[in-house]
Amino acid sequence: MTTPPETQVTTSPEQGGILRGRIVRGSAILLLSTGLVAATNLLYNILLARMLGASSFGHASALYTLLMLITAITLSFQIVTSKFTARASEALIRAQIYASMLRRAWQVGLGIAVLLAAGSAYLKSYFNLPAQRDLVLLALAAGVYIPVGVQRGRMQGTYHFRGLAINVVVEVAVKLGGALLFLHYGLGVTGVMVAVLLSIIAAYIAGEPGAEYKAKPGMIKIAPFGEGMQAIIYFIGQVILSNLDILLVKHFFPPPEAGIYAAVALVGRVVFMVSWAVVSSMFPVSASRSHPKAGHSVLYTALLLVGTLISASVAAVALAPEALWTLLLGKAFLLGTAEFSALLTKYAVMTGVYCVAVVFMMYEISRRIGTAAWMQFGASVLLTAAIWRYHHSLSQVILVQLFVMCGLLVVVTIPLFRERTEPVPSPISQSLPGVSLTDYSPRA
Repeated sequence: MTTPPETQVTTSPEQGGILRGRIVRGSAILLLSTGLVAATNLLYNILLARMLGASSFGHASALYTLLMLITAITLSFQIVTSKFTARASEALIRAQIYASMLRRAWQVGLGIAVLLAAGSAYLKSYFNLPAQRDLVLLALAAGVYIPVGVQRGRMQGTYHFRGLAINVVVEVAVKLGGALLFLHYGLGVTGVMVAVLLSIIAAYIAGEPGAEYKAKPGMIKIAPFGEGMQAIIYFIGQVILSNLDILLVKHFFPPPEAGIYAAVALVGRVVFMVSWAVVSSMFPVSASRSHPKAGHSVLYTALLLVGTLISASVAAVALAPEALWTLLLGKAFLLGTAEFSALLTKYAVMTGVYCVAVVFMMYEISRRIGTAAWMQFGASVLLTAAIWRYHHSLSQVILVQLFVMCGLLVVVTIPLFRERTEPVPSPISQSLPGVSLTDYSPRA
């Protein structure tokens, strides 16, 4: 039996209202936690900047940015777990998905930790870092962080946004408290990295599921190659676009200027975190819909929320007096550039353009295996080459990124318009894209 044409191409007002309601409620919860996390992270970085100084702060930022690059794998596990959990109707299947993904995450995490530890001497030399032991601590943190992604994906896929919010808050709270404690005892950058490791362990403990996920449900074959590869490629591109500029500046510029740029980049991270709260609530709602047209109301709601948040963020940064940044960061971070506020505004605008592109890309990924991940990966390669070629000043580095982000935004909107003109497939074939019924068969 075929679905009537009108149900294939339209979404009822009631259904659209339910979808928008889930987005708004999830976004509200995650925005509250994100606001708290962003404020705590800002305080964390301000205190680190003042206590470590520009050069050591640049070292700490480079180490943390390396960890953020590793989160490409963490986020891949989170988004794949979330996507398949949202589409599973039975509690047993959700438990099997979680058990299978968690075991796989620990295997990958161990491999990543070993590789980072083995390459620590080279990384120390390339990024001009003071101590190899800091990179070993980074390797341990990265190994644990990957399984945390599975835990957060389980919460995201079951719309347990409150648990997800608490988990993120626990991580940042332990990171802040630990860093202040270790810096008080003079452990410097090494103390900061110990605090990061402890915060990830705390997040893992806080993310442990209830009894229904611990009843030895057995393993299940999930996440075919296409789904997993799409997630990995997407998040590799995302972490490169979001973090590689800091590492390249650390390589090309003297430590004081690299520290100034790291402080500027804090604004971008805050803007991205706020918009990511909306995207995180949008993704499982969109992924759970069996019909490709039903998610348009989800997309438009997410775009409206993200656009509003970005506009407010850019306006706040642009209107903030330079004296405020001097008060928060200290005069040392304003030496060497007379346009600190201008750099902040440019960086906020650039990040805002990217955040809008992220909404389009995550919508496509939630619905099907598409081209968004490869588009972003291509943009990340282009950005790396462009910054490598054009880095005469900090301002030029930001403008290069803005140019690439604008191009990415234009390109990723194409699939949405193409979707409007393509024939609509049967809902049965769209219920679990890329997954056959045999993919949900238990295995040892």
